[in-house]
Amino acid sequence: MSRHRRLPVILALCAAAGLALSACATPPSSAPLPDPPASDAAPGDSLGSLRPAPPEGEVMAQGTVMDVAGDVELCLGAIRESFPPQCDGIPLAGWSWNGVDGSETSGDVRWGAYALQGEYDGEAFTVTQPPIMLALYDPMPIPSEPQEPGVTDEDVLLAIQQELPDRLGGSILTSMAQEGRLVVDVVWDDGTWQKAADEDYGQDVVVIRSALRPVNP
Repeated sequence: MSRHRRLPVILALCAAAGLALSACATPPSSAPLPDPPASDAAPGDSLGSLRPAPPEGEVMAQGTVMDVAGDVELCLGAIRESFPPQCDGIPLAGWSWNGVDGSETSGDVRWGAYALQGEYDGEAFTVTQPPIMLALYDPMPIPSEPQEPGVTDEDVLLAIQQELPDRLGGSILTSMAQEGRLVVDVVWDDGTWQKAADEDYGQDVVVIRSALRPVNP
């Protein structure tokens, strides 16, 4: 498996230790089927059960392109301080270093920071336009309204922060308790996870921010 992280899919396997093989047999049609196991999720516990649909149009991304011996990823989160640097990203398709400035190399590793336009299918990012060096990129401002500080206690926010990796997995880039809110950066959200967070924790407690942004919002 490549270094990028993906959401785990947990399969209930009948071959668990201690179970007889006969327990795996399909019951005859005349036998009553067992009731499904009860869910551990609390009512309204939707953040861990929903996933945003991939964007319909092209999106912009700002991050580090990391090429390790031809395995190219787009890192949207933190870069580990080493030389060469290391990061966990999403697969990057359609990438070529031809004519691209602003990169560094060390051994079989080549990297650089760029603004990219392309398509995201929920797993990989496909470049559709020439990259722009991030140092030269002038992004469109994101309109926002000034907000008063949140009112949620930091201990509550830190408890929620501990829950989120189990719910959102590798989609989380960073999370931080800040001014009475938990600010969570993810690879992509179309509002699905923000709505779920509001339902699960209440309004203005968890703020979900998408690293990928639509080109034409």
